Amino acid sequence: MPELVSMIQPATTAYNKNRASMLGYVDQLRALEQRAVDASSKRNATFEKRGQLPPIERLRHLLDPGMPFLRLHTLANYCVGDANRETSIPGASVLVGIGFVQGARCMIWVDDSGIAAGAATDRSVEITLSIQNLCMRQKLPLIHCVESAGANLLKYRVELWSQFGAVFRNLARMSAMGLPVISVLHGGATAGGAYMPGMSDYVIGVKDNGMAALGGAALVKAATGEEANERELGGTEMHASVSGLVEYLVENDAHALLTARELVRALDWNKRAHSVQRQAFQLPTYDAEQLAGIVPTDPKTPYDFKEVLARIVDGSVIDEFKPRYGVSTVCCHATITGIAVAFIGNNGPIDPAGATKVAQFVQLCDQADMPLIFCHNTTGYMVGTEYERAGMIKHGSKMVQAVATARMPKISLHIGASYGAGNYGMCGWSYEPDFLFSWPSSRTGVMAGQSAAKTMSEVARSVAARRGETPSSEQLAAQEAQLCAHFDAQEDAFFTSGRALDHGVIDPRDTRKVLAFCLETIIEGRGRELRANSFGVARM
Repeated sequence: MPELVSMIQPATTAYNKNRASMLGYVDQLRALEQRAVDASSKRNATFEKRGQLPPIERLRHLLDPGMPFLRLHTLANYCVGDANRETSIPGASVLVGIGFVQGARCMIWVDDSGIAAGAATDRSVEITLSIQNLCMRQKLPLIHCVESAGANLLKYRVELWSQFGAVFRNLARMSAMGLPVISVLHGGATAGGAYMPGMSDYVIGVKDNGMAALGGAALVKAATGEEANERELGGTEMHASVSGLVEYLVENDAHALLTARELVRALDWNKRAHSVQRQAFQLPTYDAEQLAGIVPTDPKTPYDFKEVLARIVDGSVIDEFKPRYGVSTVCCHATITGIAVAFIGNNGPIDPAGATKVAQFVQLCDQADMPLIFCHNTTGYMVGTEYERAGMIKHGSKMVQAVATARMPKISLHIGASYGAGNYGMCGWSYEPDFLFSWPSSRTGVMAGQSAAKTMSEVARSVAARRGETPSSEQLAAQEAQLCAHFDAQEDAFFTSGRALDHGVIDPRDTRKVLAFCLETIIEGRGRELRANSFGVARM
């Protein structure tokens, strides 16, 4: 296979401009993530007074040191509830991701009780369902470090209560699949939250601080008039000796996390796993650091997708599929850390030939069970008389159908623009890719704000013409400005990630590492044998 030859000159003005802009986006990403860290750290004194570890330390104590950890949904809930970009705290009051515990790949879920006592946010349900779906698809055990005030009754919405039932349904299904669920009761878990340990396979409870009850002392008094003692009502000591909810009663947070690690070791989770098969490989010829400068942050500025591939794939080598047909759409085979993969990427809008090429390529990858990585940079399918007569609807539909029904592993990356039905054909969020990550400069939506504004101006002119009127240029300009602002405010990666429309935003320079981790996770999961049951393990 031929090695890609980069045409990028890192010393040029254009490259340096792109790099400065991209690094600015990365700085924004890190600043937003730090905002959640800073907010949580304000309660460190409280944790210390209680003899507790802060949530971030619980995560660190649980994970194998020096091993990779893939954080997920770090921007969740950003600009939701609090729409002010300057004050909104991302993270949805959780720390979630995939990491290693005693050498076993696990999903980790830590309630960030440093922020609003870990109370649920507007996007808590989506994040929880997202990580549970990842567990079931990738066959991952779940470890949940529990300390949450639960739902905020002052902001109660009936749909959130109803939707949260799916969280407990999934816990039952995970247990029935043979996926261990471990809960560590660091603090309180009341009302619906009490079913988190209740639906778990193993519960570790911390003395003095851990607590689980369907009704806390305040609710019990309001409902029955009983003056209940919190520890007698739902303390871990009671659950370990009276109710039987807690299997392991421990002295403190550090002891609890050590017990969780020992439990994972005792489960010997990797005994039914198969190692990932790799070919011999070489690192990319071009430095990943250059990924910050080769892609313009302005989606209207074109670039060559192969320049991205040259800095991601092994040896910067690809085998391109139909390179002279549907040339604005790139399909190719390559390897990443020795794992055979396929790529589909865009150099602009998708035309009928490109859609046809993708539909065939997707089916071929499905036939070979070849992991397929979709790299989004498209304004969508081509429009106009020429393209409609060439069957754009028919060929675009074939592409969407192929992607929707393909069974092989699928990973999506929002690199540039991802608009309209082009997002669907490129395996957008609603097409359930195994993983979907966004570069911080990427944008996605039904269309760009300027396009929406111009479209509605044409509509306004047509409506006015039928009435024998002519809209004023001032009115149209005002409408266009309003529509542009409305659309543009919703398309950036920080906003869409805040609404849990991806698994997270990543630094472009980390793309190869993230893809390798995801590929390993998928392949390991697909090769793992589970001991399924017809129902979840019942607590006794």
